[in-house]
Amino acid sequence: MDTVKIGTCGFSVSRKKYFQEFNVVEVQKTFYTPISEDLARKWRDTAPPDFEYTLKAPQTVTHLPSSPTYRRYRGFPGDFGFFKNNPDVMRSWENFREIIKILGAKMVVFQTPPKFSESEEHIKNIYSFFESIERDAIYGWEPRGYWSDETVQQICEELNLVHVVNPFQRKSLWGEFHYYRLHGIGGYRYRYGDKELMYLEKLTSLGDYVMFNNTNMWEDALRFKSLLQSRPLRTWNNQGQGSQ
Repeated sequence: MDTVKIGTCGFSVSRKKYFQEFNVVEVQKTFYTPISEDLARKWRDTAPPDFEYTLKAPQTVTHLPSSPTYRRYRGFPGDFGFFKNNPDVMRSWENFREIIKILGAKMVVFQTPPKFSESEEHIKNIYSFFESIERDAIYGWEPRGYWSDETVQQICEELNLVHVVNPFQRKSLWGEFHYYRLHGIGGYRYRYGDKELMYLEKLTSLGDYVMFNNTNMWEDALRFKSLLQSRPLRTWNNQGQGSQ
């Protein structure tokens, strides 16, 4: 990883226009519902050879069927979510693995909902799931419920998960690089100011991902790209500090 990877969560403009500006996108559709292998091949074939897809892991792994996000789900029914190591969850995961391989994804983000908060059962589920699956990419975890820093760091370190965060809300506690998801400050309908992008630049080092996920994501990502191009970049070290 010899650069900062800037992009948006989902194609925020036409693919043709997007490919001209950015080299990575985080696919959201894989979270909501299974996609066909033919569609994945089409996405891979129509993108530039060096273009990178990162993927959001299926909600069938992370979210219970009672979640409102299942309104967009078009797959088989099952006892899903919360990293349950059962036949339904594992079947959906194995189907998703084929999409990882076709797209050549290097990074998969597992985002857990607020109701998936720290508890003995949930910790047990996380370990059971990740210790039983193959590693087809680098895996990251973005917890959105309450989890102590100590527990998050221990889980990420022991299971080798990148701690995915919104850097305006939480510090990344583990990973060989940062994976930042910018959801907007106070909500999705947000435009980042110049001072906020400069603050983000100070947190960012070579090898990091910076993925915007707000209503102004396209414009904000372009502004951040321009800001980085005008400044020298830091390299990453194990202490989480940048160096020139």
